[in-house]
Amino acid sequence: MHPNPAFRQEPAFSNIAMCHKRGFGMLCLNGDPAPMISHVPFFLDQAGRMAELHLVRSNPIARHVTQATPAVIAVNGPDGYVSPDWYEIPDQVPTWNYVAIHLRGVLMPMDGDLMREHLDRLSGHFEGRLAPKPAWTTEKMSDDALDRMMRQILPFRLEVQEVEGTWKLNQNKPDAARQGAAEAIKQSPIGHEVETLGALMNGGVPSIDKGAPLTYI
Repeated sequence: MHPNPAFRQEPAFSNIAMCHKRGFGMLCLNGDPAPMISHVPFFLDQAGRMAELHLVRSNPIARHVTQATPAVIAVNGPDGYVSPDWYEIPDQVPTWNYVAIHLRGVLMPMDGDLMREHLDRLSGHFEGRLAPKPAWTTEKMSDDALDRMMRQILPFRLEVQEVEGTWKLNQNKPDAARQGAAEAIKQSPIGHEVETLGALMNGGVPSIDKGAPLTYI
């Protein structure tokens, strides 16, 4: 997380809303001889207190986590390079604007009997956003195929103890400089979801009610 407090003022429910909608991140644990990282889809509850995920049995993290283990899920939002020329004020330097959230807590195995329930909850979270397409469910699979798949994966949950967010959107620049950079970054070829990033920079972090979806994410 960026140490500048100007970039860390958003309330927890804004961070939770972004993570809930993204539903994909980097699961990170301490390991020997090096940190262990897996890129995983996850389902975060509305309160931001628990994230469900699953790992293939051969994943080193799945073999390592046999009891409660400290872990972090890092979730990336939009990001992009900022040229100092875009500010149109002197003595500026290049930087990178971005949104990133860390869900920090304790990872533990779930009961294997909950695997199907977990899969339906996870897929339902994403399938519901594809409407009017009829939602895919595990009911569409044959019992044999579903059993084979579920034998290959294991469910886990992260009990979230801390939510940390960085929304680095040039809040430390004059309004005119920030807005000029916001319009330029929307056309930039450097970054990820630069139009969304520019919208966030131009309008600031959207004001949302607790539990409501973010406007730009």
